[in-house]
Amino acid sequence: MTTVDTALSAAAKAGLARLDSQLLLLHAWGQAPQSAGALRAWLLAHGDDALPPEVQVRFEGLVQRRSSGEPLAYLTGHKEFFGLALAVDARVLIPRPDTELLVNWALEVLAGPWATAPHRSPSVLDLGTGSGAVALAIKHGQPHAQVDAVDASADAVAVAESNARALGLQVRFLVGDWLQPVCGRYDCIVSNPPYVADADPHLPALRHEPLQALVAGPDGLQDIRTITAAAANHLHPGGSLLMEHGYEQGPAVRRLLAHAGFTEITTRRDLAGHERCTGGRVIRNALPPLVK
Repeated sequence: MTTVDTALSAAAKAGLARLDSQLLLLHAWGQAPQSAGALRAWLLAHGDDALPPEVQVRFEGLVQRRSSGEPLAYLTGHKEFFGLALAVDARVLIPRPDTELLVNWALEVLAGPWATAPHRSPSVLDLGTGSGAVALAIKHGQPHAQVDAVDASADAVAVAESNARALGLQVRFLVGDWLQPVCGRYDCIVSNPPYVADADPHLPALRHEPLQALVAGPDGLQDIRTITAAAANHLHPGGSLLMEHGYEQGPAVRRLLAHAGFTEITTRRDLAGHERCTGGRVIRNALPPLVK
């Protein structure tokens, strides 16, 4: 007989962290993710209970996949971000806690007195939205904002649209390459673009996630260059461009923003003290003409 405790012990011997094992067992049992904390406590209190055979088979399969390096979020099908429960799968990058720094900064910008004209809702554009994590978190934090989001992958946009429906958040999603499908101007453009270099030694550890959402040329700055060069054309005077980047890329991103005519260029650090997000504002008297 396989019990809860013996199943979790076997998973530990396979190299899984206890929390991962518990969450996978709950998932194999068909339990809802929002009650995971209470259900983990239940598992601890029912360690001698026998596993139903079908649950044991599902759990062992999940343990094998997790042991091979497949991310927990893909196995359970969900990931929490900024307090929102998001559905995720191999079509999208898994949202990282560091990206919440970008969301908080955008919400500050959208609340700023200079950001909006009277009687107009603040507007924000999320480039490379993936699962919709950033766009949906901003809409959740600033319900009156008009939020658009773009991704080159139609599969990713399908995931994002599904998350928006599940959360009851109104965001307009577009399929296209960065700013190509966008018309009009915004108060704030945000992006967590690919910023990993082609030959980065950490890429094998990320092999289960979509490569196109990670890699951006020999130095990891290819997409940031594209965004920086075009963003001012889609910002209101005084509008901001905010981007996440690699922890060593801050100086290069600041130079790119300066070269593109942005001012008040600032970099913010993550909880580990690494430079993680950099942004700047459009100079009012240097705004280029709007073109499609």
